[in-house]
Amino acid sequence: MEMPKMISENIKKMASHFSVLYVEDEQILRDKVSSFLSKLFNQVDTAANGEEGLRKYLNKPYDIVITDILMPKMDGLEFIRKIREKSKDQEIIVVSAYTDSTYLTQAIELNVTGYIIKPVKFTQILNVLELSINKLTAFRENEMYKTKLEEMVDERTKTVLQLENEMVENHKDVIRSLVEMIEDRDTYTGGHSERVATYSRDIAKAMEFSQEECDLIYQAGILHDIGKIITPDSILLKPGKLTQDEYILIQEHALAGFKILSRIPMYKDIADIVYAHHERYDGSGYPGSLKGNKIPIFARIMMVADSFDAMTTNRIYKARKTIPQALEELNKFSNTLYDSQVVDTAIGVLKSVHIDEHINQEPTSNIDDERFAYFFKDSLTHFYNHVYLDFLLHKSKNENEFVCLNIIFLKNFTPYNKLHGWNEGDIFLSDFATYLQSEFINSKIFRIFGDDFVILNTIHKDIDIDTINDINMLKTNNLYCEHIHLDSDKINISSYKDLVEIIRLN
Repeated sequence: MEMPKMISENIKKMASHFSVLYVEDEQILRDKVSSFLSKLFNQVDTAANGEEGLRKYLNKPYDIVITDILMPKMDGLEFIRKIREKSKDQEIIVVSAYTDSTYLTQAIELNVTGYIIKPVKFTQILNVLELSINKLTAFRENEMYKTKLEEMVDERTKTVLQLENEMVENHKDVIRSLVEMIEDRDTYTGGHSERVATYSRDIAKAMEFSQEECDLIYQAGILHDIGKIITPDSILLKPGKLTQDEYILIQEHALAGFKILSRIPMYKDIADIVYAHHERYDGSGYPGSLKGNKIPIFARIMMVADSFDAMTTNRIYKARKTIPQALEELNKFSNTLYDSQVVDTAIGVLKSVHIDEHINQEPTSNIDDERFAYFFKDSLTHFYNHVYLDFLLHKSKNENEFVCLNIIFLKNFTPYNKLHGWNEGDIFLSDFATYLQSEFINSKIFRIFGDDFVILNTIHKDIDIDTINDINMLKTNNLYCEHIHLDSDKINISSYKDLVEIIRLN
């Protein structure tokens, strides 16, 4: 954690009048933060768990309480509840590594001033502390002047209300951060919520809803997928089609989003929209199988916006539709999947939107590439499998990225397995894969047909098969390799199926 270079003298002066209790079970962090707090406040006490913190609080009240969530003996949420029994106005700040929606919503329900996610920076703590210090100062001054002129009381009240609004904005920022975390997990969903929010607002505006209502549906669009925080990475990040069981699991995000938002006062008005944004006009949607006008109108708008964005975004297993194609699809299912009134308006609104053609599920960095390929790696050799090979061949057809393809066939491996057993065979394949990886460092290597390997390169690369056959692990086990070199400039290979056919003919 970095110590802020400068703390304003005004904040130091105001902070000196207040006391702080800091509760944290991690000693190193507790020492660092308490040392920082001591530069602001004249009185700083610490506790290692909620039980100790509560004991100190009951013996001597504090102006500000800062606490972790997960701690031994008594966790932070229980500690906060005990404090609220004594003082509903106590200033409380949460500093925690846990972004689980349950902890977050409970903390907000308990009216904490701020929720700082670890690893924290002192500047983060200072920003939230400044909010509490200003709020406490305003309250004290309000008490001092409450017997004076009504105008001064009104002014101080405005200050307090402003600070309360800033606290609300802090909560909104945390929720927005969670949405960004969800979208950062998946290349496809990046920007999806913003697009759905914009499309929904524009359709609502064209349907002559008020500015307040248009703002409401925009906010709902931003948060409509927040329930995906409970979706396992293995499903959320899967680039291909979902299985039936996986689809059932991802459907839970609508109900999860509703539960998160309905418990937060500022979001109660949009919780029903988030709940119903995957319902269908004919009752075939989820999670409640709502039908027709029983689906909130803003959810009916959002389902059209959500579907339009999905159709106009590239997926690994499905190319994006053009705008006219997507609008034709919406019109095709008007009054079955979608409200016909919404579709009629949406067609007029969406026909002229600009679609970024670069939005897709394909990896755009080395990290994305590894995360993407995680779903397509062979567990034994850690090479890519034929599904990822098929994807790259399709991609290379359009972009001409991989021009050189070498296939290495491991011969006599079936007799080896029969003689030594499958377990020894797996060990051999793993060792041979390690060898290939060391020889072809900058290549993409795939395991196909069990004991054969494909090596892809962006430039032509010759393979000396005699050198490979001369390695000890092949010679001593009566194994050898054969290989085929293919030039994609001369032979059309646009899919794994094409490759299989070429191998069959050879």
